[in-house]
Amino acid sequence: MKAKWNNPKTRELFKVIVSLKNIGEAKRFLRDLLTEQEIIEFGKRWQAARMLNRGVPYSEIEKETGLSSTTIARVSKWLNRGMGGYKLALKRQNSHHSNPSSGKGLR
Repeated sequence: MKAKWNNPKTRELFKVIVSLKNIGEAKRFLRDLLTEQEIIEFGKRWQAARMLNRGVPYSEIEKETGLSSTTIARVSKWLNRGMGGYKLALKRQNSHHSNPSSGKGLR
């Protein structure tokens, strides 16, 4: 059975997201799509994923991000047993940081 979130409407959304060419376009699109608070929350979850990947304790992540331990546990669950999206993004981010020329066009 297909997951409810994976449907023609969301696939169209994913296509639009991957068509964006740089950070400026992504910022404009996501700000129109999401509330400021949703963007902030997603940023905190991404920060938590990065910190979890480095082995930072939950208590430090809670203090740094303001996320609840429940949300951090959920991020940890998806980081370690999800669809691999966090791991893929972390790998890509790490490869971009190690290759200074790879960031062209992202500002």
